[in-house]
Amino acid sequence: MNCQDYDVIVLGGGSAGIAAAVAAAQNGARTALVEAGQMLGGELLTGMTVDGAINGRGEDTVGGVLNSLLQLCRNMGGFVAKLNDWRLIQYVAYDPEIMKIAIPQLVFDAGVTVYLQTFAEEVVRSDGKVSGLVVRNKGGRQLLTARAFVDASGDGDLCAMAGAEMLSVGRDEKPQPMSMMFRMANVDSGALLAYVREHPECVAVGESDAIRGGRTDREITEEIYRQGQPCVFFKGDGPLLGSAIQSGDMFPTALVMIQPTSASRREVCINATRIALDDPTRTDNVAMALRVLSQQVFQCAEFLRKSVPGFGEASISGMSPRIGIRETRRVVGDYILTGEDVLSGRKRDDGVAKGCHHVDIHQDGTGQIRIPVADGGSYDIPLASLLPKGLENVVIAGRCLSASREAQGSARVMGSCMAMGQAAGSLSAMASSQTNHASLRDIPVGRLRQTLRAQGAILDGTH
Repeated sequence: MNCQDYDVIVLGGGSAGIAAAVAAAQNGARTALVEAGQMLGGELLTGMTVDGAINGRGEDTVGGVLNSLLQLCRNMGGFVAKLNDWRLIQYVAYDPEIMKIAIPQLVFDAGVTVYLQTFAEEVVRSDGKVSGLVVRNKGGRQLLTARAFVDASGDGDLCAMAGAEMLSVGRDEKPQPMSMMFRMANVDSGALLAYVREHPECVAVGESDAIRGGRTDREITEEIYRQGQPCVFFKGDGPLLGSAIQSGDMFPTALVMIQPTSASRREVCINATRIALDDPTRTDNVAMALRVLSQQVFQCAEFLRKSVPGFGEASISGMSPRIGIRETRRVVGDYILTGEDVLSGRKRDDGVAKGCHHVDIHQDGTGQIRIPVADGGSYDIPLASLLPKGLENVVIAGRCLSASREAQGSARVMGSCMAMGQAAGSLSAMASSQTNHASLRDIPVGRLRQTLRAQGAILDGTH
């Protein structure tokens, strides 16, 4: 079997994985990034906004690699805008087509070796350390070895193969629904915003005190109108979407979320579809989800064209290249991030990333739990939540972090995933450079924090 050696290997090329790989390479590590698909970026390619990068007060909570990526998009003339959703958070909207160009540029310019269409089959482990990852692609089987590994697979695949303990949903619960993002072009934003301005009863607004600021719903829809961007969230229990669900014109869903992706194409991204299945890691479940979600995309587009001002001449311009999966495995780490940590906006001396997204647990049908972080602020994700118990040279990044279900419902979004990725990649590079092949836990967290700050990560100074 052919063997290739690296300092750091990152499994998973989504938002967390690309941040980890770039950070590791920028810190001097010979880095490989292994991705099962044909593209890098994961949910960044869908048009879904970067949530969890700006808190409810408008403070940036994620910098570093994310900022570099967004600047590349701006340099190419891509749409990038920081916007208020006027419900719970603020976020970054962007053009996913430009993002598809920017991501490879960022990753390859950093010097990362990329393996696409490559599946991880097994790990080589001894005495709590992983020494190799056996992968398979069209060239056959290959052994990739390294001093440190980042599990950014989303599903905790590397940790699972290495025998780490996992957390899962309760016996009477289902994982959060899977979704399929899609985009529609030739949307008349003026007509849409005028309708929202006059029909506050149809939209979700002011769900946190930090966003509401004492305003009435009508005053908030006036703010949406003034913002001038098609950032609109029609609620499932409102008269517009609710009646469509009741009549069968729409499938049951909590919200139809509309967010801008391109001014020149007059295009928006829509997050509405959902299907809840027992285990999203099972391929038969994913296949079933694809059938249902693609049908829902068409049904939702028809509802918007038929019933929502501004969409009468719009058409489907793109569908996500992948199904969006919110929740599968969570790895048990040295510390399990709690719902109280998140909701109280807890700050910590061992924080290596920030989160600020509300606790967001989608449920089947019209159900969804949404609880804001206190005072529109942010919380710190400790290094201990990224270190899997029993593994000395593996670090987690992304939605498989060590967290309660409530906390994962906040930290799973792209902004905090990229912050975790930067921390994981930097830590891995620092450990791999030690001549004694140090455990990741031997790197002082203060030294890691100093490195992250120097490279633009945001660890201090936010509510």
